Amino acid sequence: MNKPCVFCAIASGNSPASVVLQEPGVTAFLDITPLFLGHVLLVPNLHRVTLGELSPSEVPVLFAAVQKMSRAVERAMSAQGTFVAMNNRVSQSVPHLHVHVVPRTKGDGLKGFFWPRKKYQSAEEQEEVRQRIASAYAESEG
Repeated sequence: MNKPCVFCAIASGNSPASVVLQEPGVTAFLDITPLFLGHVLLVPNLHRVTLGELSPSEVPVLFAAVQKMSRAVERAMSAQGTFVAMNNRVSQSVPHLHVHVVPRTKGDGLKGFFWPRKKYQSAEEQEEVRQRIASAYAESEG
């Protein structure tokens, strides 16, 4: 038997959480293990695992809330900025799409991305990757 989705339970009001926003289409609540105090998670109210599963009408609802929440977290936490991030499947602690909005201050100790960076071996390799992604994007529009 599949375990019920904790984020669906929070969005429906059936599970307790420190909810900071409840609107049609989106719910936001404090992360229970925050990177910094004020770390907020925003979720679509309907169960979606990845960004690609959102319908075209759901995208602006979620990201308008993310944009507004980013400004609100900055103000509320006297932060200098925010870190906004989302994982698709890999590294999702809960298999329900969620966007992290984390308050940031210069010197807070968070060092960019959490994984090692790599360089392209050559300009040719970089161009090949660019072409592959551009082609896949063009195919997805059709």
